[in-house]
Amino acid sequence: MKKLFRTGIVTVVMIGLLGLTGCGAQQTAAPAGNAATGGGAPAEKVLKVGADIAYAPFEFMDTNQKPTGFDIDLMTEIGKDMGYTVKFETAAFDGLIASLGSGKFDAIASAMTITDERAKSVLFSDKYFESAQYIAVIKGSSIKSEADLKGKKVAVQQGTTGQIAVEGLGNNPKKFETVGDAINDMINGGSEAVVADSPTLLYYIKQNPDKNIVAVSGNFPKEYFGVAFKMDNKDLANKFNASLKKFKENGKYNDIYKKWFNQDAPQF
Repeated sequence: MKKLFRTGIVTVVMIGLLGLTGCGAQQTAAPAGNAATGGGAPAEKVLKVGADIAYAPFEFMDTNQKPTGFDIDLMTEIGKDMGYTVKFETAAFDGLIASLGSGKFDAIASAMTITDERAKSVLFSDKYFESAQYIAVIKGSSIKSEADLKGKKVAVQQGTTGQIAVEGLGNNPKKFETVGDAINDMINGGSEAVVADSPTLLYYIKQNPDKNIVAVSGNFPKEYFGVAFKMDNKDLANKFNASLKKFKENGKYNDIYKKWFNQDAPQF
């Protein structure tokens, strides 16, 4: 993707048995419940999922302005297995948990790292993705490791574990609404490095070879993503976990992983 950006409310509807995603008009529906239908037709079970749809390759808009990505595909397929039509709503990452608590949506699927602090406010699913923080710099930079970040101007996406990692080094990072904004600030000379999830930085670098950006792995610990549910929604979380387990066992998880990362999924 040439540019990371945010669009308004978007909708993804699962239709048929073959496609990983499909699109439909936004509808008003009760959370994780039944949408009224006319003519005595069976009610549609809707699962509203919140995401920051500006975070490739997990969730982003394709060239046709349709949401796509690993999280989109995985949540769509698992939702179908659970018996739901999944509809995505986009929001700023640092506001997702508050919106979940207010009932705006039923779950969050947005490359969200499971942390003790977040677990005080949400009920996380079993882990569904393994990641780590990487450093992006302009080619030729003197920054070769996380130790080199000390005292440097570092850009991050606000509310992420990238921000936490940089602050843990004693830095006060520049905070932006999206990773794309953080990268653009570095390209324009406002900062010297960006810290974010490794798949996102590597995807950006691959899609934008003309930007002369390289990735540094650093020595940050592994992180695991989870889908977030309201604390009192154990039934929905348990259903998700059951489908996720089935997908890992039958190879469907690996198929989706391989589609986006060109390799088999790691065991974790």
